[in-house]
Amino acid sequence: MRLGWIYSTILVFLFFQNTLVRAQSKDAIRVLHANEAIDAIILDGTLDEMSWEKADFASDFWQIWPADSVPAKTNTEVRITYNEDFLYIGAKMYNYNDQPYIIKSLRRDFQGAEIDGFHVNFDTFFDQTNAINFAVNPFGVQREGTITNGGTGRIDTSWDNKWFSEVKAYDDYWIAELAIPFKTIRYKEGATKWGFNTLRLDGNANERVSWTAIPQGFSLASLAFDGELIFDKPLKKPGANVAVIPYIAGGIDKDYEEDTDTSGNFEIGGDAKIGITPGLNLDLTVNPDFSQVEVDRQQTNITRFELFFPERRQFFLENADLFSDFGGRSIKPFFSRRIGIAEDTTTGVNIQNSIHAGLRLSGKLDANWRLGLLNMQAADDEKNGLPATNYSMGVIQRKVFSNSTISGFIVNKQALFNDDSKEYSVPLDHFNRVVGAEYNYRSPNGRFRSSGFYHGSFTEDDTLNGEYARGASINYQTRDFSLFTIYREVGEDFTAEVGFVPRLDFRRSFTQGKLNFYPKNFISSHGPSLEYEHIWNDDLSRTDQSVNIGYEFSFVNQARLTLEGKFEYIYLLDDFDPARKDEGEELLAGTDYSYQRFEWRYSSNLRKEFYYRINGTVGSFFNGQIIGINGNLNYRIQPIAIFSIDYNYNRIRLPEPFNDANLFLIGPRADLTFTRNLFFTTLVQYNSQLENINLNARFQWRYKPVSDFFLVYTDNYFSAPMFLKARNRAVVFKMTYWLNI
Repeated sequence: MRLGWIYSTILVFLFFQNTLVRAQSKDAIRVLHANEAIDAIILDGTLDEMSWEKADFASDFWQIWPADSVPAKTNTEVRITYNEDFLYIGAKMYNYNDQPYIIKSLRRDFQGAEIDGFHVNFDTFFDQTNAINFAVNPFGVQREGTITNGGTGRIDTSWDNKWFSEVKAYDDYWIAELAIPFKTIRYKEGATKWGFNTLRLDGNANERVSWTAIPQGFSLASLAFDGELIFDKPLKKPGANVAVIPYIAGGIDKDYEEDTDTSGNFEIGGDAKIGITPGLNLDLTVNPDFSQVEVDRQQTNITRFELFFPERRQFFLENADLFSDFGGRSIKPFFSRRIGIAEDTTTGVNIQNSIHAGLRLSGKLDANWRLGLLNMQAADDEKNGLPATNYSMGVIQRKVFSNSTISGFIVNKQALFNDDSKEYSVPLDHFNRVVGAEYNYRSPNGRFRSSGFYHGSFTEDDTLNGEYARGASINYQTRDFSLFTIYREVGEDFTAEVGFVPRLDFRRSFTQGKLNFYPKNFISSHGPSLEYEHIWNDDLSRTDQSVNIGYEFSFVNQARLTLEGKFEYIYLLDDFDPARKDEGEELLAGTDYSYQRFEWRYSSNLRKEFYYRINGTVGSFFNGQIIGINGNLNYRIQPIAIFSIDYNYNRIRLPEPFNDANLFLIGPRADLTFTRNLFFTTLVQYNSQLENINLNARFQWRYKPVSDFFLVYTDNYFSAPMFLKARNRAVVFKMTYWLNI
């Protein structure tokens, strides 16, 4: 039965895929030629070298938003040249008016569709699968990121590398010059053609434009619409790309709850990045320290399941899609935050668990094969009863057809290098392994995507019954219409200890359809949506069911409004208290509830100095009522400061003898960027659900490119019943230095 389901799914995918491949037809592809530089390029924001005068240039950009298929309001000219060591990009952006540029801050890796900026995307293997993004804004702030899965999602700006730029503003335009070392780019030796697109975001003109036309409804990073960058000579193998990044760190901390003495520590360690080939990179780490990583934004949990927090640590981020994109958001066989992070059982806050060393080999073997290997050895954690544990993962991925992939993986977690005389909460012979295969298809025109996967898990107590997860999805998207449907199934004994699988023993189907209309007035687009979800298992024909009917408005001034009616049914498989209190009655397993509520989401014009987001919900909730409101308020003093407050309030009222709740989560934040290299961020979080107040302040000085000094202060207090009584406190510093060899 199960094998038949898998074979049927594969046959359906192959049928759709072959039909669509035969039906593809592409418009004429835009081409930009890159000729070798004939003189030395000096980064000064003038473009007065002879190489720029002779260079081919990209112009005649097209609007993506607020309309499409419309020429850009302002002119942009982009030129590319190169020498043996660097790829050079020169861009001239004409202004729409004489108003100040819209810049949030001077912090690196700026994000936001409202921010003025110039972007280039390079699909260096021209496979419409993965690419890299480089960008600068008119104040010379840099950003780099990675594009995965054909550019169907957001650009991940967590990737860092060393490159150079200079920006100069004139009366009617601004110029950006970029110099990107070839050895920091992954590409095939001898290549003469890359996929390429360049974009410009202009807040004053209120438009987003690109060199190649991208229809509304598609991501600005979509690789399906790339043009071609043609080099006049085959690219040579770049020089050795080896970087060593040592660090020193230290600090003091005190645990007031345990009433321990103040303790200090001093650590030395570091990372190394070694380019094995132009497409394959080896990352090494010894005694890594992640104390400088920005603290998690806390969340209120009124669901029955674990919440998801994204990975923020640099070591795990390059080629992260190779390791972490399997399965989907709620069935991840590998979740890197399980490595080196444990939960503080007193505050509910994630804390660092020491890692001795690790390695990660990832990237392209050639134009068709990608490889990922990871191995990390974590120290034991006697406080939480955890033995020293080894984490490893191996991935092999093959490109098929034009830009589709077949992948296989294995994840292993195993207790290793422990003292048998010590006692832990986990047996020392314990292991957990997950193996699986996935197929992802993307049509060349970006309209159709489909996927299928099967995962199996194994432990020392393996019963070979129910240790599986599997699923399929189909996504069809045009400018005017989108349809998304998925099927997911997880067995009752499936175990992914290094993954994120908050729910077991279920089968889930979900379908979403959306229509888009494009009036030529103050509304850029609007349209209805309909979602239907059904969850069941072998014992019950229905455990969860929901129908959501919505309507979304996207305004020309960049504001957005969504209205949604939700109709839900839940059958409780376990006792549950929505208020999550330690006392009082719980809703009993075996009871079911049908309820309805209305939700709205509004975000204001992000180009203004004061902007905000407000979301609300009102209606029934299990056997009671809920009123909720959340969002944020923001004010920026351009470009040196952003002051914001995140807020979340849920008022839950259930009939006696069940618990009521007033759940508050408030997080004021100040982000100061004194220069492009000097930053200060402070965040205070009050969480009534955890009865905790958290203070985190972080000073960062980027004293050389990709080399930093951090000073971080962290404090946790009781919010109730012992208001502002200290729980724990720490001050740490860290200094890193990026050394190219």
